[in-house]
Amino acid sequence: MSTFMPQNIDAHPLEFTGSGGEYFRVWIVNVLLSIITLGIYTPWARRRTAQYFYSHTLVAGSPLEFTAQQRKMVMGFVLLMLITLAYNIAANTGQDTAVGLFLLAGAVLAPFIWGSAMRFRLGATRWRGLRLQFTASWKEVYLASWPVFALALVWFGVFYGLQVLSPELTDALQEAEEETRRKLPTFTPAMAALLVLGLVLTVLCFIRLEYNYKSLLVLKAQVGNEKGRWKPVYMDFVKIWLATVLVFIVCVVSLSLLISVLAGGSVALVAGLGKRLGFWMFVIIIAAIVGGIFLMFLASAPARAYREARMFQLMWNNIGVSHVARFKCHLASGSYVWLRIRNMFLTLITLGLYRPFARVSEYRMKCESVTLHVKGGVEQVTGAMVRQQQGGLGDALADAAGLDLIG
Repeated sequence: MSTFMPQNIDAHPLEFTGSGGEYFRVWIVNVLLSIITLGIYTPWARRRTAQYFYSHTLVAGSPLEFTAQQRKMVMGFVLLMLITLAYNIAANTGQDTAVGLFLLAGAVLAPFIWGSAMRFRLGATRWRGLRLQFTASWKEVYLASWPVFALALVWFGVFYGLQVLSPELTDALQEAEEETRRKLPTFTPAMAALLVLGLVLTVLCFIRLEYNYKSLLVLKAQVGNEKGRWKPVYMDFVKIWLATVLVFIVCVVSLSLLISVLAGGSVALVAGLGKRLGFWMFVIIIAAIVGGIFLMFLASAPARAYREARMFQLMWNNIGVSHVARFKCHLASGSYVWLRIRNMFLTLITLGLYRPFARVSEYRMKCESVTLHVKGGVEQVTGAMVRQQQGGLGDALADAAGLDLIG
């Protein structure tokens, strides 16, 4: 329960003071050094990027700080690269047992990796001398990760059900190496229904996992002695996903109609070319393939931006810090979708050079759509939080010594 007894409520819109031109200089150095060092510079690049965005994000007039130790980021990156290299060697040399063990270990360790990342991310964030913390126990992290294991059971059941429904599938797999006796399995409506069920359950598991992780992150985030407050329910996430699917379908239908119109014009053009028909038909086919791939990517971009904006609204309109502070968000989904589409075209036209400007503009729109409401005034509240934080002598000593206390 909060120890504060405030009377007034102050509103503080978040601000972002960075610019595309400033970030471009950070970004281009990161890209060039990453290329020169064959990716080894990546952890340094990530730290510079985080420090730039944090230092230019003002919360109640004070910037955020990213205080992560470079040594820890480098060690984490090297460990990840070694694991990836070992997995690729095992996969390319046909060591199926080793590959299976890697995949199993990855599934078991995934919650631990996520929890460690959240501890690191929040522990490296400071504001007005206040340190953020992620206080969830490993038991709570693994309990929140149950959709990961449910997903494995779903697809185990799907594959087992396919074998039961089609004995010919097993025969076909056993005889695949015998060219003279190979045969294809019969694909029945029951098998199709089972696959559809598996896909639906997969999507629901992913939504549940996202909900569990976001709610745990907020509820177990702590500033001083004040914990996070969380209001959304699982169905809020499901509704956003359903709306995203609808947006995607509308985009696909709209682009399909556009392609049909353009294709009709192309056919009329080819018909008027006479003897040069063969060459231009080849050009049109190649253009159609490339254009089709690009248009499918384009069709998914508005849906992805829409989901990102809706999820951002849901989160920041329904979270707070105990009874001390809450947030409000006025991000417009349509404006954000249009900004993403414009940025995508400009990035393509400039061969990627517009990317830092795009990132800054999207971050600015989201950041400046959020307002922090604090009960009792920022100075009073943060002063009390700092005094609470100073009581954690063990954490303070460990932080000064560069140690991690894992609970």
